[in-house]
Amino acid sequence: MGYQITLMFIFLVAIFFLLVFNELIYRRLGLKGEITRKFAHFSATLSTLTFPYLFEDHWYVLILAAFFFVLLFASRKGTQLKSIHDIDRISVGSYLLPLSIYLTFLVSNSLNNKILYILPILILAICDPMAGILGLNLKNYNHKIRLFGFKTKKTWLGSGSFFVSGFIISIIALYFNRMIFDLKTFWLSLGIAVVSSLAELISWRGTDNLFIPISVLLVLIYFL
Repeated sequence: MGYQITLMFIFLVAIFFLLVFNELIYRRLGLKGEITRKFAHFSATLSTLTFPYLFEDHWYVLILAAFFFVLLFASRKGTQLKSIHDIDRISVGSYLLPLSIYLTFLVSNSLNNKILYILPILILAICDPMAGILGLNLKNYNHKIRLFGFKTKKTWLGSGSFFVSGFIISIIALYFNRMIFDLKTFWLSLGIAVVSSLAELISWRGTDNLFIPISVLLVLIYFL
């Protein structure tokens, strides 16, 4: 138990310094908040892939998630974390991220299956920022997607990059999990890419940080 608490504090300090580094980049280089926010999302979320190997109990992850939720929520109207909050849209994504990480870990830990955590978090860490950056910054030949006659805020390039990267990541992760590349690996990877892309497409105001990993988790539980 003692070493678990030590690991929790080490991780807490590491993510805290990551946020400080992100804030320094934002202030010194004058980058847009959207860029530094995506960088923080990518690096912080990717670092949590170690959770299944570090923590045996979900309570440690809950404490970490609660701490960063409070930190992000409390700083939303201040000047301390402008690199996270300086965006021209309403979003609850930064607050939902700790929650989605905890819920995904809780299910994975309860079912004693690491892939149930690793694959959803990989897709959330890599595909979501990629879709956001490409969708926001590449304007030429990149149009908003219409769904049932309604114009969404998602773009073809952003959603397309999400689908392709999600498909590739799923194939790699499932291959190393099952140690075989067969028709099931292919179709399950394709299904995960489709479902998670749809979850990203229909989400709004940052709720994709919750919908994406949960959608992947449900597909894995049902079909794996």
